[in-house]
Amino acid sequence: MSRSASKGPYIDDRLLKKIAGLKAGDRTVIKTWSRSSEISPEMIGFTFGVHNGKDFVSVLVTEEMVGHRFGEFAITRKFVKHGGKIQKELEAKAKVAESAAKK
Repeated sequence: MSRSASKGPYIDDRLLKKIAGLKAGDRTVIKTWSRSSEISPEMIGFTFGVHNGKDFVSVLVTEEMVGHRFGEFAITRKFVKHGGKIQKELEAKAKVAESAAKK
């Protein structure tokens, strides 16, 4: 559900204060836990460390990101490939075939 237009975008006040203290193009990473905060035009050029639940993911803000939220650029789930015993056998055969082709 999107935020009401009458309320305006949600931007964490602490982020705006941190940005005000830095100049554009400064490569220091600004750490944030506010994944729901929207990216505003003032944030372009800054690098943010967005917390994904375990560690901080570096996000360099560009023009195309304006209007999106920080959480969209720091995934929280790690994909573990599908398959089991059969998949491992297929991968082992593929490695053997690759090494034979390289020789």
